[in-house]
Amino acid sequence: MPTLHEGHLTFEFPDDETRVAKYDEWSFYRNQFQRVCGGAKAVDFVFVDGERTWLIEVKDYRHGPRTKTVDLADEIASKVRDTLAGLAACRCNANDAMEQQIANRALATAHMAVVLHLEQPTRPSRLFPPVADSGDLVQKLKQLLKPVDPHPRVVDRNSLHASMRWSVT
Repeated sequence: MPTLHEGHLTFEFPDDETRVAKYDEWSFYRNQFQRVCGGAKAVDFVFVDGERTWLIEVKDYRHGPRTKTVDLADEIASKVRDTLAGLAACRCNANDAMEQQIANRALATAHMAVVLHLEQPTRPSRLFPPVADSGDLVQKLKQLLKPVDPHPRVVDRNSLHASMRWSVT
């Protein structure tokens, strides 16, 4: 079972005919694409599951407050846009055959799905306030990402949808 770590979270993905990668650590992204057009952003994971490609961004604010001034939905939308452009470029120009293969498979699926895995403080306080209301965040993401995924999801460890074939601890 492929296991990937992001901060304090561990993601486990199924072994069967799937491909999963920590996209923001790919050599193509880091060495070739990251500086394109003044700086490209990246989602954390790309998970190809049958005919669906999941673009997964992870944010964990249980251990510290959000410090960025950009709106969270805008940040996620930019990362999704840049990741899709990076996958297209990787498919043609990557030096790493595995990265190129995953990019090719990701772009060949029939559906794209965007997931923001958002962990917020369980007991909000002045030091650790809630970052965003999940419902409002979903609405903003729907507006921004409609051409990519008209139904983006905001989840946490306890609210993964049945179609999300991974687990988080």
